[in-house]
Amino acid sequence: MITVNVKKIAGLAGIALVLFFVIAQPGQAAGLVGNIIQFLRDSAESVITFVSSVFKG
Repeated sequence: MITVNVKKIAGLAGIALVLFFVIAQPGQAAGLVGNIIQFLRDSAESVITFVSSVFKG
C-alpha cells in the first residue's frame, strides 16, 4: 500500500507552478514579486505609523 503525503505533493505542485510561471512569463513574474514587496513595505510602514501614534498620545 502506498501512503500519499498530500502536503508534500501540494508543495511540489506549488513549486512547479511558480517555476512554470517564471519561465513562461518572466516579466510578469518580476512585476508580481515587485508588487508583493511593495505591499509588504506599505503594510509595515502603516503598522509603524500606527504604533508610533499610539505611543505619542
